Amino acid sequence: MTRARDLGIALGGEPGPWNAITDVPGVELGHVTLIEGDDVRTGVTAVLPRGRAGAWRPCAAGWYALNGNGEMTGTTLISETGALGSPIVLTNTHAVGAGHRGVIDWTVRTHPDAAGRWLLPVVAETYDGYLNDVNGDHVRREHVVRALDGARGGPVAEGSVGGGTGMTCYDLKGGAGTASRLVRYGADAYRVGAYVQANFGTREELVIAGVPVGRRLPGDVPRVLDELPPGAGSVIAVVATDAPLLPDQCRALARRVPLGLARTGTTGSHFSGDIFLAFSVGNADGWPGDGGYGTLRFVPWESMDPFFTAVVEAVEESVLNALVSNSAMTGRADHSVPALLDVWGFRAGVPAEPVRLDVSAGHPGPKP
Repeated sequence: MTRARDLGIALGGEPGPWNAITDVPGVELGHVTLIEGDDVRTGVTAVLPRGRAGAWRPCAAGWYALNGNGEMTGTTLISETGALGSPIVLTNTHAVGAGHRGVIDWTVRTHPDAAGRWLLPVVAETYDGYLNDVNGDHVRREHVVRALDGARGGPVAEGSVGGGTGMTCYDLKGGAGTASRLVRYGADAYRVGAYVQANFGTREELVIAGVPVGRRLPGDVPRVLDELPPGAGSVIAVVATDAPLLPDQCRALARRVPLGLARTGTTGSHFSGDIFLAFSVGNADGWPGDGGYGTLRFVPWESMDPFFTAVVEAVEESVLNALVSNSAMTGRADHSVPALLDVWGFRAGVPAEPVRLDVSAGHPGPKP
């Protein structure tokens, strides 16, 4: 799998070992990808902040909507309590109900104590109806259960997988992307990881390493816009860290996500639901049950800037990874979307020799 760094793109910061959201200790992620016949190009992704064993243990959390033309369930409870106590599921727009019910089914089997009270899972969506039969009820609750059962740490598959299977980004094949950064605070070192389901932007907006590459890419733009307004589709971002933070500090991380997206060129279309969630797995013992007192350690606000930088860098790289780690796809109604690497003039996938993109000279082609 080729990633943005493999192409020599200049990206700031120090990534973690996997350069993925799973570099944050305890975070697990699973995909179920559905590609069937001519019309099914969809799936589901599950993120478990404290792993499967701790799926319903609270984390400090906050969320932010740049544009509310989308859905992320469970956010009113996060606003009320400052805590995330649920798995996170990402899928397509018309499968939110299946995602919600699938989390409940999985919880009844694996965490019966948690299932004994009301459950308000976090389920977020982006629209894959250009490539996928979005009305066909293809994502079902059992697929959500499989994604949760299959969640693991370690390297993360990117591109056309899980909930990102049928997504389009900058009129190119988009979908799943992830990255991470190391942040040092005193004698401690923390991870900040981002995961995006990228389904937004128009071709001419695309910027890579500060260069407006989208305006110079050869070839025709797929006629996504015949059915959807320019820039339509949405983007969901999940940000995780093991730094001990307060809920308002997590919300501040979520508010930095648009800055990372903007580095890749988007101006935030009205028809793109842009919703972001950030959580901290620090303070593992700080959230008591009934009775007693909670105790939360936190990084002082005046020391938060490196964490903000880490979010911006990781989100930018996550979007680029979603574009680079991909192949062209044809789906519903014979609609086809090219991959970035194909448009750039070489086969998507791992090239025989390392390939560098000569963005510094403003040339969109391969650099030896």
